Amino acid sequence: MGGFSISTVLFLTVLHVVFLHAHSTTHWQDIEVLKELKNSVDPNSMTPGSCLISWDLSVDPCDNLLSEKFTCGLRCDFVISNVSRVTELALDQANYSGTLTSISWNLPYLQTLDLTSNSFTGSLPESLSNLTRVQRLGLSGNSLSGSIPSSLGSLSYLEELYLDNNFLEGTIPQSFNGLKNLKRLEFQGNKVTGEFPELGQLNNLNYIDASDNSISGELQASFPASLIQLTMRNNSIEGNIPASLTGLNFLQVIDLSYNKLSGSVPASLFTHPSLEQVTLSGNQFGSVQEPGSLFQNSQLIAADLSNNEIRGLLPGFLGLMPRLSSLSLENNKLSGMIPTQYALKMVFPDQGVSQFERLLLGGNYLFGPIPGPLLDLKPGSVTVRFGDNCLYRCPLRLFLCEGGEQKSLSECQAFGPIIP
Repeated sequence: MGGFSISTVLFLTVLHVVFLHAHSTTHWQDIEVLKELKNSVDPNSMTPGSCLISWDLSVDPCDNLLSEKFTCGLRCDFVISNVSRVTELALDQANYSGTLTSISWNLPYLQTLDLTSNSFTGSLPESLSNLTRVQRLGLSGNSLSGSIPSSLGSLSYLEELYLDNNFLEGTIPQSFNGLKNLKRLEFQGNKVTGEFPELGQLNNLNYIDASDNSISGELQASFPASLIQLTMRNNSIEGNIPASLTGLNFLQVIDLSYNKLSGSVPASLFTHPSLEQVTLSGNQFGSVQEPGSLFQNSQLIAADLSNNEIRGLLPGFLGLMPRLSSLSLENNKLSGMIPTQYALKMVFPDQGVSQFERLLLGGNYLFGPIPGPLLDLKPGSVTVRFGDNCLYRCPLRLFLCEGGEQKSLSECQAFGPIIP
């Protein structure tokens, strides 16, 4: 065997099958090679219950690689020092099952490990920290549980970490500040609790998705300066939006919807030099700060402030923002008349100013007539919802008034005596 142990040959053979045929049936020639390999070994030399003797090649090895009928390759404790220069292992969407703790992760040269969308169970093993050169670690869409080991913070080459859509719990380790090359962090769709850690030291991190967990406390004071997108919807985050977040010069997307944020929506979100999308729906904000004239350089395209507790008049400046084309202020406690600038932006936008293509104002206490220019709009030309307000001459048959009948006069006057 030229210095290679039989376990090394087995591992190399199985890796050949995995890499070439993980998403299809095994090529018949590969099966013949495996049969030939097994038949070349004296049966009397095999230990009862060993990996090799367990091979059942009457079934497809690719479809049964980690099953009870074909357990070689990853689940056997091979001596794999002679194949440690393997750089990529991808078994995504292959419907494999088993536990990761039963696998010996002695692959120091591995750069990509992708086990996405399989049926792996159990906890994340500490031995994943042996993958000292891994750059992409994909464990999404399995049934992994338990806590996230702090030892993952030692993977200094790691650029992408996908732990999303599992059953992981506990807190995000502070050791993640050691992931100096990390660019993308996804662990949405788990059961993670506690405060989100300070990750301001990660100067390459540009994407965070921590949605659909049970993260609590306030947003950390320090965010990576390189951050482009922050998505943390459906958690239990409290307090205000910190200035450190709105001060990130490369930020393009913020989604903090359905948390417990309160106070005022900061004016800096509407004057940001790169921010394009803000989603703050389903919180407890009570007002929107006016940004003055600085909003004229805003890059904001879409803003969703629906389902909050925002009071007062509709913010007029939102009808003057140059690129804003989608605005939702539904289900707040806004009152007053629909500003003329909203109507003009929807029907007669100035040169270089984006038209309102989506304007959702239903579920408030807006009163008065619908601005005249809006009555010339044709159904299907734009998306508008003015229903469930205190507007007059706004019947449901008018497409602008979709979203519910107007509130009764008594309900409107009970909210504010200014409503006629």
